[in-house]
Amino acid sequence: MQSTKQSARQPSRRRSQAERRDESERLLVDATLKVVAEHGVTAATFDEIGKEAGLSRGLATQRFGSKHGLIEAVIAYLHRKREAIMEAEHVDQMPAIEAIAHYVDGHLRGLETGHDGPAYFMLLASTVADATALRELFAASHERVRVRLRSLLARGQAKGEITRDIDPDAIALTIGSQLLGASMQRLVDPSTDLEPVRAAMIKILRRALALPEGPEMRRLGRKRRPGAQSVGRKPRG
Repeated sequence: MQSTKQSARQPSRRRSQAERRDESERLLVDATLKVVAEHGVTAATFDEIGKEAGLSRGLATQRFGSKHGLIEAVIAYLHRKREAIMEAEHVDQMPAIEAIAHYVDGHLRGLETGHDGPAYFMLLASTVADATALRELFAASHERVRVRLRSLLARGQAKGEITRDIDPDAIALTIGSQLLGASMQRLVDPSTDLEPVRAAMIKILRRALALPEGPEMRRLGRKRRPGAQSVGRKPRG
């Protein structure tokens, strides 16, 4: 009985310095997203971010050093969060079309809940408007999305789930561009109802990616259309 009481009194394991650092960075990034979404980009000073996070006001400056470092941390955090959600929901085990529809659905629904989506696109709009070098961070972020979508499309083609009569590069870029457009529309007019947009976009994607009907048409659909080229590639000659 005594040993049981002694075990119960044992202190919990102290977190390592790396764990404490990761936790404080997460709090600061969450605070950044909240401040931007609620008060705008100009309100997101390092002092205000530290205050919102409940941490030392100088800690944000110490952690990120500059606006470039802050935005880089925000983008990396959002990508990790999205990948963790997709892993938890077993998106990579879904048929390719379902996985892509799930991605689109999650993106558009995310714009209507929480701070992450609105804050990201507010930061993006501010960066583009100011024509700063920070645009490169967002360009790299969108390239990661394009590559992710392209891999799903290519997997679907390889497994015979998606017609080969499409260019994965072009379709991945098209999907990303549509999501960007819908996101900016919501930012410009927060009253925009994205539900019909979400439904229409998924319906269009399903039709565009589906195999042709009938055995013979499916066989033909698995053959790449002559002359199809990847985005940015010039014809040989």
